[in-house]
Amino acid sequence: MEGSMRCSANFVPLSPITFLERSAILYPQTLSLLFGDHVSYTWSQTLQRCTKLASSIFNLLLSPLHVVAVLAPNIPAMYELHFAVPMSGAVLCTLNTRHDSSMVATLLKHAEAKILFVDYQLLDIAQGALKILSKTTTKLPHLVLILECGQSSPEISAPPGTLIYENLIAEGSLEFEVRRPKDEWDPIALNYTSGTTSNPKGVIYSHRGAYLNALAGALLNEMKSMPVYLWCVPMFHCNGWCLPWTIAAQGGTNICQRNVTAEGIFDNIFRHKVTHTGGAPTVLNMIINSPPEVRKPLPGKVSVMTGGAPPPPEVLFRMEELGFNVIHSYGLTETYGPGTVCTWKPEWDDLPRDAQAKIKARQGVHHLGLDGIDIKDPVTMKSVPADAKTIGEVMFRGNTVMNGYLKDLKATQDAFKGGWFRSGDLGVKHPDGYIELKDRSKDIIISGGENISSIELEGVICSHPAVFDAAVVGRPDEYWGETPCAFVKLKEGQSATAEEIMQFCQNRLPRYMAPRTVVFTDLPKTSTGKTQKFVLKEKAKAMGSLSKKKSSRL
Repeated sequence: MEGSMRCSANFVPLSPITFLERSAILYPQTLSLLFGDHVSYTWSQTLQRCTKLASSIFNLLLSPLHVVAVLAPNIPAMYELHFAVPMSGAVLCTLNTRHDSSMVATLLKHAEAKILFVDYQLLDIAQGALKILSKTTTKLPHLVLILECGQSSPEISAPPGTLIYENLIAEGSLEFEVRRPKDEWDPIALNYTSGTTSNPKGVIYSHRGAYLNALAGALLNEMKSMPVYLWCVPMFHCNGWCLPWTIAAQGGTNICQRNVTAEGIFDNIFRHKVTHTGGAPTVLNMIINSPPEVRKPLPGKVSVMTGGAPPPPEVLFRMEELGFNVIHSYGLTETYGPGTVCTWKPEWDDLPRDAQAKIKARQGVHHLGLDGIDIKDPVTMKSVPADAKTIGEVMFRGNTVMNGYLKDLKATQDAFKGGWFRSGDLGVKHPDGYIELKDRSKDIIISGGENISSIELEGVICSHPAVFDAAVVGRPDEYWGETPCAFVKLKEGQSATAEEIMQFCQNRLPRYMAPRTVVFTDLPKTSTGKTQKFVLKEKAKAMGSLSKKKSSRL
């Protein structure tokens, strides 16, 4: 309209690094970080440390938009790097702490990382990766060692030329001019997909998307000012679902922990009066199956956001009994982590508890940072009926969808074909607009022409009182094509037979959906809590066909 003028007074590229600057003004003496009994910082101190670290990173790189990688658990340095790296003008790449040297080398090469920050416990992995890289290049990334609690450790033998994390902070300048993005679509982070498949992709996040998803995270978690957040979600996974930036926006306190255990969760909640936490269903399983001696009374209702895999209704029900308010979210690496939330409606309060748990297990609706989510026919791109029956592909559209896949334009074009991001997940839409996942497109079991949802079957198996966890894949079958094969982990001290599990499912589902094979074993997991179904599929394939000729269906 006439009279409008876009200028620096009314338009500034969005970036979550501004949250840190605001909290240092608004909450200067509020604790920003706690780690064990030896490390605590205020928001004022965190801004100072990140500014000085950013200046040292800038001096090492000299050019903007270079990649800075970090291999570390949920320690204070990992949190600080979520601000210091983008403040230097670089792009943060957080690496999975369970990767071996070969995978780390592959990702460092693909990302062309110029600096590698590594926690002292993972130094051997980093050194192995650099040794592999040295065979093909002479331009190795600078290695920066993060020591425990900022103290030197005599048992650590750092290779020559290694820089020390705390030294970079000490030598940095508080006068450093923070590098803001020139364009809010500039990259802030590079995240590699979690490894549930054998071909990880580099997912590019923008400053704009991270900013919006961080604010959406506060809304998803119903997070007021100055929350106390316990870190169970790995910060390397989707940048901790963008919550490092969320906690800064709200002036909260980050409770860092190197390892996630049930004892540590209850102890930290009790000691620090934790208000919020998060984790995959594996973390929820850890909590509800913890021994009575490690449990401590909660100081109040603790909100816990879960995602990564659909939680069985039984798990949600038991979490509520312990005093946790479970917020179910869903998303992918490509959507900056959380993209939907199963927002609770008051009219559901009067439903039976089992009905409530089934509703809460749905994936819900898109959050405010997205333009929309839909279930579509992947060929025609038409929305499926909202009948809770017709299966289609889950698709996203909006500002918190990735920029694309690094160095893979074809994969990016395929993912965005039709003007929506194609998730590869299959689901249905309920009459109230809430979506519910049924399976990954590659995980749906087609038996005798019938589609069987492994997610639905897993939920039933996990409701068995002796079952700790379960995963279902298709087993080849000469007659039916494939039949459900359940890999089941029992609770410690509990027992069950394969026949008992199969009968349990037959009593609760259409008989064709019940597993025809049950294997008791530990389940292979990624570090983000997802079951590695491709491993289980290979095991099921190796079993061969269950039926050799036409047989009656169970």
